[in-house]
Amino acid sequence: MSTSNKSKNHFFSKMSVRLWFIMMAVVLFTIVLMWIVQVFVLESNYADMAVGEIKNQLETVREELTTGDLADNGELLSYLSKIINGKLMLVDKNGSLIEIYSYGHTLNMEEDMSNVSVWEDIENSDVYENVLARQTYSREVRENSHLESYEIGLPAVYNGEEVYLILRQSFSELNQVLGMNRRQLIAFSILLTLVSAVIAAVLSRRFIKPVRIIKDTVDELARGNLQAEPDIALQDEVGQLAESVRELGQALQRVDALRKELIANVSHELRSPLSLIGGYAEMVRDIHWKDEEKRQEDLNLIIKEANRMSEMVSDILDYSQLQAGYLQLRKDWYNLCEILESEVMLCEQSVAKNHIKITLSLPQGEAMAYVDALKISQVIRNLLYNAINHTQDGEFIVAELKEEQEGFYVAVKNVGDPIPEEERSLIWERYHRSQHQGGRNEGTGLGLSIVSTILKAHGMDYGVDYEDKMTVFWFRYRKKQDV
Repeated sequence: MSTSNKSKNHFFSKMSVRLWFIMMAVVLFTIVLMWIVQVFVLESNYADMAVGEIKNQLETVREELTTGDLADNGELLSYLSKIINGKLMLVDKNGSLIEIYSYGHTLNMEEDMSNVSVWEDIENSDVYENVLARQTYSREVRENSHLESYEIGLPAVYNGEEVYLILRQSFSELNQVLGMNRRQLIAFSILLTLVSAVIAAVLSRRFIKPVRIIKDTVDELARGNLQAEPDIALQDEVGQLAESVRELGQALQRVDALRKELIANVSHELRSPLSLIGGYAEMVRDIHWKDEEKRQEDLNLIIKEANRMSEMVSDILDYSQLQAGYLQLRKDWYNLCEILESEVMLCEQSVAKNHIKITLSLPQGEAMAYVDALKISQVIRNLLYNAINHTQDGEFIVAELKEEQEGFYVAVKNVGDPIPEEERSLIWERYHRSQHQGGRNEGTGLGLSIVSTILKAHGMDYGVDYEDKMTVFWFRYRKKQDV
């Protein structure tokens, strides 16, 4: 593609140019519509109204014209030429012109030959046969689609002699008025096009201005300037878009802060076990390699720290896979009581180390649910670890499963201060951490985000409440979700 074609396409791809063309298309359509109405509707109506008016006026004297003698009323012919606002011609039975009236006055045919030419036009036309045959006729005389005149011919009696009466109204004045209207319409159309072009250009630029501001803001956000905000105060859809971009910037700032916190937390959490593993490995190699008891104690600590690192890495990998859409649920029928009881038993060592008591409350009988057991186990484990991190030494945790009319309710409760309202919707976001009341800072901050993703995939309701001085993390399994 040539450079000129590229620049041309770029020019027409601009929204301001397209808006200008759209507005101008509306203006041109309006102008064309005005011309159609003027030429094909109004002008035709003007002529039809004039012809109809002539017929109505003649209808009042038609009986007198056809049954009486025109000479009985000396003013009748003058009156007729006046009401039709044109010419009246009186023709004898041989087809010769006797008299001619114009606008109420008798004309001298010898002095004004232009008036005689009107009669000559009739003599040379097809209607002259009607005159000779004394047959009534009416016709419209047109030139270039314009109505030039309208004629009515009918037989009559004048001074006892058979005559023929021709009434002819000229539309020259009407055509002059219509011509002036067309010239005015042309001038108005040109003026309207020019003014509309200027106004369309101004309005299109004014409309595009906030869009450009929003685009520049998004570009700044893409370049990493997360403080950029669109300076727009509108209440329309563009204002709503600007507000959405502003909220996007705030969300990116929050994600960036949480990302930095994650990196710091992961770096800190990984550095500690790595340091311990390295230190105790050197100690086993250099000092305790002959002491069976000490060597075994050091190796157990190395294994424990390695497992801790493995859990953190697993959390990060699990969350990455969940967010990438690789979550595939392997559902089957499982007993939620067994899943909850198993996870509580796995946490007993951790809670005992921190002098925390854990209580398990289960319903009578089984709680069968169609779920992915491994994922639900991960949910309960993360909720228990979250409770351990937020529980002070000497306090207690309650793991509860209740049967409800529509399904089962699972909750993990811990004693502590309530989570602020503004943080309750944020704690499910990735990397988010609230302050740990127990002073423990285990994990990567992804636990609750993983919980949220898994429960959403199962179609379960979940949330966090504060009841009886206890923070309650819960989710519900509804039996209608069963296959």
